[in-house]
Amino acid sequence: MKISVIGLPEITPGKHNIKDPRLDQVDSITKAKKKTYIQVEVVGEDAAIDAGAILVAKDSASDLILKDLEFVETRLSRSSEEAEKALLNKLKNFLEKEQFIYSAELTSEEKQVLVKYGLFTAKPVIVAAQADLEDKNTLLAKVLKESGFISFFTTGEKDTRAWLIKNGENAWEASGAIHSDIQQGFIRAEIISFKDFMECGGENQAKQAGKMRLEQKDYIMQDCDLANFRFNK
Repeated sequence: MKISVIGLPEITPGKHNIKDPRLDQVDSITKAKKKTYIQVEVVGEDAAIDAGAILVAKDSASDLILKDLEFVETRLSRSSEEAEKALLNKLKNFLEKEQFIYSAELTSEEKQVLVKYGLFTAKPVIVAAQADLEDKNTLLAKVLKESGFISFFTTGEKDTRAWLIKNGENAWEASGAIHSDIQQGFIRAEIISFKDFMECGGENQAKQAGKMRLEQKDYIMQDCDLANFRFNK
């Protein structure tokens, strides 16, 4: 995932591992040969249109709103379609209240039109306070959480790994984060909650205690679920 960082020179562009103490706890039990955290790519304002979220300094947040407002007003002056004008007026009223478009309640049709505009505040915008910069790992993790993402874990002898998915995704969708072949051949998911995994002391102990569940495609993944996907190869 890409995070556009604006007005925060303390956070350098490039790839950053988001260290998760919960993954560390899992790995302390499994002792895999490799441990893989979630990785994000920090980009500048010029790449904001391709980013999944924006992290912005408090002083720069109003600039994003003004840029979006300028676009909306220009588009509104040129539009002749009533449906589009209605949407643009809705966005204009929202921006004039100094609110981010991302938090506006829009219909699915309006959201589809909105994507074409490439507005800054149409995606999650997280405002960073100066105190947040003391721990950049925690700050980037906060961006993921407030942008609506969670993690699930896989673990074994070779690798203990965190995978990033949208909150609300089901098991079938989550399996695609690992590989499209797993998603295509999905049979079911073996799920152990993080709490049960830690309290039981590992996968085998959790299974013996009856804490492993077999879930179907529509199971909604929970944050830090331990997952193993059965699939047809």
